[in-house]
Amino acid sequence: MAVSATPQKVCIVGAGAIGGLIAGWIVQRLPAAEAEVSVLARGETLAALRTRGLRIDEASAPEAAPIVVHPRAESDPAALGVQDVVIVAVKAPALAAVAPAVAQLIGPRTQVVVAMNGVPWWFFDGQSGPCQGLRLASVDAGDAVRAALPSRHVIGCVVHLGCSTLGAAHLRHGMGNGLILGDPFGAARAAGDASAPTLTGPDDPQSPERLAALADLLQRAGFAASVSPQIQREVWFKLWGNMSMNPISVLTRATLDRILDEPLTRAWASSLMREAQALGNAFGCPIDQDPEERHLMTRKIGAFKTSMLQDYEAGRPMEIDALVGAVSEIGRHLGLPTPNIDALLGLVRLAAQTRAL
Repeated sequence: MAVSATPQKVCIVGAGAIGGLIAGWIVQRLPAAEAEVSVLARGETLAALRTRGLRIDEASAPEAAPIVVHPRAESDPAALGVQDVVIVAVKAPALAAVAPAVAQLIGPRTQVVVAMNGVPWWFFDGQSGPCQGLRLASVDAGDAVRAALPSRHVIGCVVHLGCSTLGAAHLRHGMGNGLILGDPFGAARAAGDASAPTLTGPDDPQSPERLAALADLLQRAGFAASVSPQIQREVWFKLWGNMSMNPISVLTRATLDRILDEPLTRAWASSLMREAQALGNAFGCPIDQDPEERHLMTRKIGAFKTSMLQDYEAGRPMEIDALVGAVSEIGRHLGLPTPNIDALLGLVRLAAQTRAL
């Protein structure tokens, strides 16, 4: 694909593990003439970016020199102006607070790439069937995020890589480099659904041309970026494993290998996944895999500490609503029983409350 004559203005919102890796790899691997990268940050992260830069250690090559780059870092979105691409990589509990700042970065052609875990606020915008247009209060109470970040700008992004933060603007890349992109209305447009927003041309944020160009940029930065015709299925498939393993790890303080090596917790995880599988079958995101097949894949990761357990131990808010609360809400909307999911939601909420999270 031809490189644009002018640099793409790319802003990362949330320079933690995922956002930091995306920012770091683009800055390191693409010339400034192709991508003008900035980071919207605050507090310790902002100070670290401005003083010592963004550091990325590679777990697979600990002897190698770390990547150290110095993207522009600002706390005020007005200082950055309208962007071509905004990559939102904050944790779900922080989204409502940062959405007004992100809104200031959006112009008519801006792509807002949502690289976050769990069920997003836009999930059912492009869906047909019994959940068409469902707005999930568990992830966007009062439509505050929707008002700031219009769905016609959104590009869904499912992250398949392991990365962890070691400190402010300091992270370690563990494994993987997968990013799956998709237009939330892609399947609806392909089906000729009149409810999907009309594309205004190749410069539209969700046009196939813009999606391909975004994937190309990320590929040249080192990511295995691809485009899905129905991004909701990719979101739901990743959630299918995360919604059980993450909360169970908080309740047990155990790594993935220990959770799956205990027959009773493994069986409970399977029960949770079968309930979610039934929901997906009902609203148009079927999963053909058996829970045990997914367990075998997850077990290969080994003694891995989930992101939710890391947040719990660090005293940070956890992504409970995006990973579990939304699934419970979908079950209520569909009128399908989710007793195991509901029990898990209550338990992990109580675990958070006891630590004032």
